[in-house]
Amino acid sequence: MRLLVVEDDPLIARSLNQALTPLGNTVEGFTRYAEASAALRHDRFDLILLDLGLPDGDGLTLLGELRERGDTTPVLILTARDGIDDRVRGLDLGADDYLAKPFSLAELEARVRALLRRSQQRTDNRLSLGALCFDSTSGVATLNGEALDLPRREVRLLEGLLLHAGSITPREMLENRLFGFGDVGSNALEVYISRLRKRLQGSGLRIRTFRGLGYRLEEEPR
Repeated sequence: MRLLVVEDDPLIARSLNQALTPLGNTVEGFTRYAEASAALRHDRFDLILLDLGLPDGDGLTLLGELRERGDTTPVLILTARDGIDDRVRGLDLGADDYLAKPFSLAELEARVRALLRRSQQRTDNRLSLGALCFDSTSGVATLNGEALDLPRREVRLLEGLLLHAGSITPREMLENRLFGFGDVGSNALEVYISRLRKRLQGSGLRIRTFRGLGYRLEEEPR
């Protein structure tokens, strides 16, 4: 999954990254309101972890802007504020959950998994198509019941395709999932698509290219 962490405390931000990245997530981080706002206007994420006390603005204002333009990305608020009014306002503005600092990383991980399941209308943490299955909790992919030994970027690619299995996954979305906001070579994504295609040979699944649009993971016609 692709997660956005908006947190100005470097220790907390680092802890979140270290806890959530090994689970197969791509974690993008910003410390300021303006940076996060710009990222959210031109990009998409699977979940936002949002601190309220940012140095150049209020996280609740950012949440309000997000919901006003119809963005339904799940938001987990992280805050040291104890006041019940702030919690109520955050939930009224469209926050999906609330976690007060200090918090345990185990509880954070559980809440993140629950929000992602809910947003994708799943009853567990697995994504599957045909003989292919990916468990977002463990970060393990299996094909015909056998574990696939995948590098991290191939895991991210596989998850992105499975999230939209049967539909076209936009190229830009996959590039952002694999490479973040850095510069991406013109054929960088194709390299990973080619590697994943080889792994899926003989599985009954294929990755189709739709030029100018993206890629679709689908079952091969019989």
